Amino acid sequence: MVRVVINGKVCEAEEGESMLAVARREGIDIPAFCYDDALEPYGACRMCLVEVVKGAKKGITTSCTLRAVDGLEIVTDTPEIIQHRKVILELYLAQAPMAEPVKELAKKYGVSRTRFPKKISPLDPLHNRCILCGLCIRVCSEVMGVSAINYIGRGQYTEINTPFLEKSDVCMGCGACASVCPTSAIEIKDTEGVRVLTSWSNTEVELKRCSVCGRYFAPQPMVECASGKIEPDIEDELKDMCPDCRRKYISKRTILMTRGEVER
Repeated sequence: MVRVVINGKVCEAEEGESMLAVARREGIDIPAFCYDDALEPYGACRMCLVEVVKGAKKGITTSCTLRAVDGLEIVTDTPEIIQHRKVILELYLAQAPMAEPVKELAKKYGVSRTRFPKKISPLDPLHNRCILCGLCIRVCSEVMGVSAINYIGRGQYTEINTPFLEKSDVCMGCGACASVCPTSAIEIKDTEGVRVLTSWSNTEVELKRCSVCGRYFAPQPMVECASGKIEPDIEDELKDMCPDCRRKYISKRTILMTRGEVER
């Protein structure tokens, strides 16, 4: 453990821990859009800027990528930092004018409008809410190992979607991208037996149906992927059951086994 100082408050942290994580644990507010515990921080959104005053290279940097070392001292709310955040929020208001979290944070910082041209399209599959933070791309690639989506285009024409805007044949329909999206830009709909990722070129993924209760409970590719990684191998009979029916089946069998009514 090491000691760091945030806004004059002495805090304990694990050496090498993200300073953004330390601040949040201590109840110190530092805004961030691209940070998630499941991924390595990389400072894309630039909202978590802080100023290092001691213990490391002095100056303004992203707190998510700043690592805790003994004696490190930072401040989070200098006039310069606040001004930086205001400008960044103006850019996000232009990039994602329908993103409620952006509008709420902008209001908190007294930013009511943007000087930059707003990027609004009624056909945008991400509903004009995407700030291009890249969390969805990274979780799909680094955690799920699929890479079904990526950046498309350059500059002001940059967007996120499937290659060539075609339906993905590798997407597992897990929904991890939607779960990490900070602006709720990604839309996923379940219809009868099919999960449609409307934001990703209407990619369709078959849903697995429970052999007992008959309800659809998970994307078929996800079930196959998970089943292949479970050791020891899960029984074939259980693979086709939803979690509720599987739990009931195992509980019932355990009771019967204790009574000696079934073979182990």
